[in-house]
Amino acid sequence: MPDRSSLAAFFSSKRDAGILGELDLDRVPAHVAVIMDGNGRWARRRGLPRIAGHKAGVKAVRELISSALELGIRYLTIFSFSSENWRRPPEEVSGLMQLFAEVLEREVGQLEEQGVRLRVLGRREGLPRKTREAFDRAEARTADRECVTLLVALNYGGRAEVADAARALAAEAAAGRIAVEDVTEDAVAARLYAPDVPDPDLVVRTSGEMRLSNFLLWEMAYSELWVTGSLWPDFRRHDLLRAVVDYQRRVRRYGGT
Repeated sequence: MPDRSSLAAFFSSKRDAGILGELDLDRVPAHVAVIMDGNGRWARRRGLPRIAGHKAGVKAVRELISSALELGIRYLTIFSFSSENWRRPPEEVSGLMQLFAEVLEREVGQLEEQGVRLRVLGRREGLPRKTREAFDRAEARTADRECVTLLVALNYGGRAEVADAARALAAEAAAGRIAVEDVTEDAVAARLYAPDVPDPDLVVRTSGEMRLSNFLLWEMAYSELWVTGSLWPDFRRHDLLRAVVDYQRRVRRYGGT
C-alpha cells in the first residue's frame, strides 16, 4: 500500500494537495491502461517534425511510471504502436522503431532499479530486428522485478489479439485437444497475449479523443474510461492522480444494478 508521507512528497504541488486528500489508499486501481495520443499534434503546434513529439512523449512515460509506483498501481499498460500505425509515413515509422530501441537501452537500468518488470503485448514478427532484440533484452533483464509490471503494447491490435486467441482455439479443436463446447469466454481469455494479467480497471486517454482505437477490446469490457484534453507529451503526475481519484468516485456495477 502506498505511504501518505511519500505521496505528499511526490505530489507536492498546491493543485495536488486537495486531490490527494480525496485519495483512498485502499481503492487504488490495480491495472491502469493508457492510450498515449497527441504526440503528432504537440509537434505540429510547435512547428516540429512528428518524431519530436514522440521523443517528447518519453518524458511523460517516465512520469507515468514513477507516478504509478508511488500510487501502488500494480499493472500499467501503454499503447506504444498499433498494428495500424504501420500506415504512417515510412520515415516516422522508422524513427519510432529506432527511438524504441534507443530509449530501452538507455532506460532499462532505471527500470530495474525502480522494480519495473517490462513485458511486450503484440505480434513481434514484422518488428525490425534491432527493436525486437532491445525489447527481448529488457524483458530478460527485468523479469524478476515485482513492484509494477509495465506492459508495452507494440505492433498491437485488439482485434488481432482476439483473432490470435480464436486461431489457437481452432487449432486445438482440430487436433482433438478440446471440444467445441469448451470454447467459452474463459477459454478465449486464457489465450490472449497476457492471460495472467487482470483486466484494466481504468483506461486513460489523452488528447481529448473519444474512441478506443482498437486497444484491449476484450479486456476493456468493464473498464472505467477517463479522457483528458492534454496531449501526451504534456501529461504529468497530476493528471494520473486526477484520473485515479475520479475513478474512485465511480460505482462499478459490471452490468448489475
